[in-house]
Amino acid sequence: MMKFLYLDGSCGISGDMMVAALLGLGASRQKMDAAIAGLGLEGVHVHVDNSNSYSIAGLSFAVHVHDHDADHVHSHEEGYVEHHHHHEHGHHHHEHRHLSEVYEILDRAANARAVTTCALKTAKKIFRIIAEAEAKAHGVPVEEVHFHEVGAVDSIVDILAVAVLADDLGIENCIVTGLNEGSGFVETQHGQLPIPVPAVAHIAEAAGIALHITETKGEMVTPTGAGIVAALRTSETLPAGYKILKSGVGLGKRDFGRANFLRAQIIEDSAGDKCGDATSGTTGSAVLDCNVFQIEANIDDSTPEELGYAMDKLFEAGARDVHFIPCYMKKNRMGTLLCALADSEHLAAVEKAIFLHTSTVGVRRFPVERTCMARSIFEVETEFGKVRVKKSILGDIEKIKPEFDDLKACADKAGAPIREIQKEVEKNLH
Repeated sequence: MMKFLYLDGSCGISGDMMVAALLGLGASRQKMDAAIAGLGLEGVHVHVDNSNSYSIAGLSFAVHVHDHDADHVHSHEEGYVEHHHHHEHGHHHHEHRHLSEVYEILDRAANARAVTTCALKTAKKIFRIIAEAEAKAHGVPVEEVHFHEVGAVDSIVDILAVAVLADDLGIENCIVTGLNEGSGFVETQHGQLPIPVPAVAHIAEAAGIALHITETKGEMVTPTGAGIVAALRTSETLPAGYKILKSGVGLGKRDFGRANFLRAQIIEDSAGDKCGDATSGTTGSAVLDCNVFQIEANIDDSTPEELGYAMDKLFEAGARDVHFIPCYMKKNRMGTLLCALADSEHLAAVEKAIFLHTSTVGVRRFPVERTCMARSIFEVETEFGKVRVKKSILGDIEKIKPEFDDLKACADKAGAPIREIQKEVEKNLH
């Protein structure tokens, strides 16, 4: 049976809520404390308490930073000076840091052998995602981004803690179907910003995270929370049936007039008997896709142009993939084997499109299993314009592919060959 970490985003997500939820799942407090100590930051300590939000019981996680000069302790409850993110911690006199400086702080824990290579990689990935979003929001290179709300000591602790606890649980596949977000405006050092704030919106755009805007006034999804989802998520679809093996509840700090919590669950795919554990023995972010059908039809009297038109209509109907294979049919006639992939939701529409736009009078369908690499799309700025790039990851395997339509558009606009645009994209990836 395949196991997943499922994050219920009904109340949004923030760094401290995620830490508390993972601790509630049974991840090691000792490993987390050792990792935080390995950062070598003075005056930092954390509190984990049993609490409740409107009668919903859970854990509350807080980072306290002792200010030796002011003989004062900064904590969650004191709010933000620079950017008010309701779930997370107070940032008063902390330095602004570049991404490279944040990496150096994280490396201390690795050098102290307090975190695994995998956990360190995850923490840096989360920060990188947030840095890219902030860079896009402010129109500056990633290297020039100053971390205001995210680079402060307490949020470094949050992100490292999430990485260590997720690594300790050892579950490689994470499902987040979407995130509920509030509405209105939030006060920042740049003045009032609409919710979702630009960084959250850019992370959601780059990672394909579905946001549902609610009537709740206030910020429910922080940049740290969105970055965590973008880094950990491998699927946005729950299994058709599953068993809940364990739950953890992390409480938020903002009072929305109702319970405010992040629920994390370890679930087991109860449809595994039908689908099989297609990722057994693999490492990395493989996504098992069981709810897919292959549809086939033999066609012997359609022109290539007609088949091309039919392919377009099948994709419009919701097909995931369509291809044609030359074949020999009855009486040794040359024909074409049409093959399409569709999930159960779009199966009827795809079959209808086949009957409507081809000459076939019958189709075959059968369920298939797919193991997919975790995929995301991000944009790369070049001197020729923006190019979308698809990144696929499975363990240590990483594949990068620019979108051909974007390469073509840039080439047409600049009057340059496509290979020149592609080289520029590859150069800007590093």
